[in-house]
Amino acid sequence: MEKDRLLAFSDGVLAIIITIMVLELKVPHSAEWAALAKLLPVFLSYVLSFVYIAIYWNNHHHLMHTVTGVNAGILWANTHLLFWLSLIPFATGWMGENHFAKLPTALYGVALLMAAIAYYILQTVIVRSQGASSPLAAAIGKDAKGKVSPLLYIAAIPLAFVNPLISCALYVLVAVMWLVPDRRIERMLTSKDGAAP
Repeated sequence: MEKDRLLAFSDGVLAIIITIMVLELKVPHSAEWAALAKLLPVFLSYVLSFVYIAIYWNNHHHLMHTVTGVNAGILWANTHLLFWLSLIPFATGWMGENHFAKLPTALYGVALLMAAIAYYILQTVIVRSQGASSPLAAAIGKDAKGKVSPLLYIAAIPLAFVNPLISCALYVLVAVMWLVPDRRIERMLTSKDGAAP
């Protein structure tokens, strides 16, 4: 099967996720700085989540460049990823509205952890369908960032009940780690194109 419909659907869902998140930023009814200051936690949670969705979109884009065709397993693994990403607006809104309280901050980490696991599953299904010698398998290699990120989320979730700011710092750290799109896939695709006659 062609991958174009999967890409179009995924792009559409991610665009809707961002739209839902921005709608949580309510316009203040007063024209004073104090009114904007009250929105700061909501705005900060939106910025962090926007960065996360952008990271997923960038890496999903790179990931799908390694795929020539999709099967049912890839379609379901991709839908599984979109499900967890679609919960990020809820977790973002709850965390921002409650000024990074313990439980909402922990739940935000759960949403991020499950999205990371779903992305790993999608990668695994693609490699399994294309074989161990596939371009994606070669590009991923040991996948240090992919293994460290869930561990940081797992640490951040219980730490939210100790100090939510520590959890938020870990969420920011993971986002910073992934700000640059996955260069392993980019390098593999570039070398493959360069090697072609």
